[in-house]
Amino acid sequence: MGTTNLTISPLSPVIGAAIGGLDLSRPLSLEEAGAIREALLRHHVVFFRDQQLSPEQLKELGRSFGTLNIHPYVRGMTGHPEILEIIKEPSDKVNFGGGWHSDMSFLEIPVMGSILHAVEVPEVGGDTLFASQYAAWEALSPGLQSVLSGLRAVHSASEEYGERGQSSRKRASMDSEVVGPDTPEYVHPVVRTHPETGRRGLYVNPAFTLRFEGWTRRESRPLLDYLFEVSRKEAFTCRFRWRPGSVAFWDNRCVWHYALNDYHGHRRHMRRVTVEGDAVV
Repeated sequence: MGTTNLTISPLSPVIGAAIGGLDLSRPLSLEEAGAIREALLRHHVVFFRDQQLSPEQLKELGRSFGTLNIHPYVRGMTGHPEILEIIKEPSDKVNFGGGWHSDMSFLEIPVMGSILHAVEVPEVGGDTLFASQYAAWEALSPGLQSVLSGLRAVHSASEEYGERGQSSRKRASMDSEVVGPDTPEYVHPVVRTHPETGRRGLYVNPAFTLRFEGWTRRESRPLLDYLFEVSRKEAFTCRFRWRPGSVAFWDNRCVWHYALNDYHGHRRHMRRVTVEGDAVV
């Protein structure tokens, strides 16, 4: 089966598109994988509905786009270390991913893309927001763009997975490590040139960016806060309402996302595979 029946429907003028006409539970052809990648590059995050995927099928889907990452601080699914089971039980107060971020920018070579499959979702709430970092960059003045083009920033998991971090919080059905002060720090350009599209976008985020290289944290904070404010402007976002079987695939090289925590007392169960990336340039 080729891509004859594939449909692509943009969710907003800036970011996001729904793809129909594909059954992700079976191996993708090279043509189908190419069509998904092309849509991802054009729309930055793509969505699918009504996909019933076993853990093996989810991993096979992810491997259509590259090597799968194993998270360094969160224990993977039993028998499937490449899969994160992202679960909020009714008794949990804090969710996983409940703040704007780009997945795992704290790595020396950050990940490329994340694929999230909904197993169980609340009837209302638990939506995910996505924000284009191309649009954030393009909204800045030429003067500020010039300044930022010469800057690099320090990224680390030390705060988000530290003793007081949201990602390290104890949850009934997730096992996250609490990291110490010796957690590695890596430096990436503040402005990232996408290796496939050639477009430029901001590459800082509130969860993992600590400061600018050569600046103190106090000096860095006002400018970082301004960039974070621009990066999450509503005009640069789309919002996805999950149903069981929904799938989202986003490009961490140019996208932020934020899992809303507005469904207290209800269960939300997602499975994620993450595709390895390339050095930031």
